[in-house]
Amino acid sequence: MRKSPWILLIFVLIGGLLGGILGEILHVMAPQGTIQSIFSTHFTPGISPPLTIDLVLLKLTLGFSIKVNILSILGMFIGVYLYKHV
Repeated sequence: MRKSPWILLIFVLIGGLLGGILGEILHVMAPQGTIQSIFSTHFTPGISPPLTIDLVLLKLTLGFSIKVNILSILGMFIGVYLYKHV
């Protein structure tokens, strides 16, 4: 069976989403200290502020932002691993 790149994208997105959710849960549930600071650290790549094009008749605003933490990256790697071995 041939594997599609779309399936890989779905595995990576689901892995990242589940890892991000787990990271947020650990941020709330973990006691104050090193563990909480490790799991709550995230970075947000994206376009900030969003690009706005005003054409008088039409105004377009383009932008995106993603919140990435350690567990979301780990989830993405697990998604790639599962894609390759399933």
